Amino acid sequence: MLTTLAATGFTVAFFHAAIPTHWLPFVLVARARGWTRGKTIAVAMAAGLGHVLLTSLLGLGIAWLGLQLDEHFGEMFSKGAGALLLAIALWFFWRQARGGVLHHHVGGSGHQPTSHCGHDHNHTHMEEELKDTDLVSRRAGDWAAITGLFTMLTLSPCEGFLPVYLSGVAYGWRGFVVLSGILAVGTLAGMLLFTWLTLVGFAKLPIQKLERYEAALLGTIFAALGLLMLFAEHGH
Repeated sequence: MLTTLAATGFTVAFFHAAIPTHWLPFVLVARARGWTRGKTIAVAMAAGLGHVLLTSLLGLGIAWLGLQLDEHFGEMFSKGAGALLLAIALWFFWRQARGGVLHHHVGGSGHQPTSHCGHDHNHTHMEEELKDTDLVSRRAGDWAAITGLFTMLTLSPCEGFLPVYLSGVAYGWRGFVVLSGILAVGTLAGMLLFTWLTLVGFAKLPIQKLERYEAALLGTIFAALGLLMLFAEHGH
């Protein structure tokens, strides 16, 4: 089951990183400032590492608490965690029914693209959200833009991966280390791949459809994880 969790975790991390907020701001800022591809990829890598680190720290807290509960309640905890994952899946399905797009927007902007905003969802709102910020303004230096991009992504942890940490509690700290590695690989692979593809000219990628149905995808994944935890044999 740990192999299944690792594959599931990679899917969550990679496709979450494919959401435009994880790579498109770097491309737009790079174009506005005339950055080279190498510099853009390096900035995206640094921000991705910050994103992964904060998510892993939150996952550490979940793993520690889960291990304490697992030690005292054993199989009861495993079943409870499975039920919680199913509840999380239902919440994501509800979000999909409400519009599907989760809270992905540039820090400082209050606009959230949902099914009720009245816009065509074959686009993102990144350009209009960035145009009046110091990220693209020549009045601010490159370090201000780099710091802004790093902070924007680092302080937005991959909330979709946190339930995956809960699923790995039965495998102790080994499970935590494996899932943290999967989180790093999946997130950085997704971010750098789509950043690079856009930089070299593949601008019309159908990523907006993925963004629109992200909630349903996460709901399906967590429903499967919940069922696995409810019916799989408990053990370390």
